[in-house]
Order: sequence, then structure tokens, then C-alpha cells
Amino acid sequence: PDLSGYEKFGLGNVKYNMSRIHVTAVEFPSASISLIPGTGIKLVIGNASLTIDMNWNIRTWMFKDSGRSTVYISKVFVTAIFSTPLDNMGHTSISLTSCRTTSGDIDIKLNGKS
Repeated sequence: PDLSGYEKFGLGNVKYNMSRIHVTAVEFPSASISLIPGTGIKLVIGNASLTIDMNWNIRTWMFKDSGRSTVYISKVFVTAIFSTPLDNMGHTSISLTSCRTTSGDIDIKLNGKS
């Protein structure tokens, strides 16, 4: 979905909109799944990265600009725990119990009219 809103900076508001957001690349160089007895499943993803392309535009009382942007996020680490209880019919269900995510570097390239 598109993202839009405004932020207050100094003497005025900055209105922004990000549209046509597409994840163009995802890399999981290190991933593992393990069973946790009596609990469920542990998923660990290490040193992942993703690239996102989008259109953007901003407007302030002084100027407006728009263009394309590429965002590269790297050194992403995710640890998730899923519980796997049995439901009333004896079928296994799955639910997210906890999730922790960190990212190391974010590189943003803006291409605009200005």
C-alpha cells in the first residue's frame, strides 16, 4: 500500500507520499529452523537484505519535489518463535509467540527533479 502523511519541521509541515512500493530483491544468506521441545518452532534469519523501489513526493510551503527512490536494507537479523498447539479437533495450529528484528544499514537513493 501507499504511505502518506505529514511531519512538523521548524516553520511548517512537510507532506509526503510514497507510492508504487515494490520489493525487488530479498536475500537470506543464513537461515535456520529448529524445533523447541514442548514449545514449537524457532526461525533464525541472519544477515539478510532487501531492496525496495518506490515513487515519492514531498511538499512544503517553500517547495515541492518528486521522483524515484531505491532503499537498500542490509544486516537484517530476525528471530521468531512459533507455538504449535493442537486445536479441539487434534489438528496442529501455528501462531507467532515472539519476534525480534534488527537492521544494521539503510542506504537511500533519491532521484528527483531538484
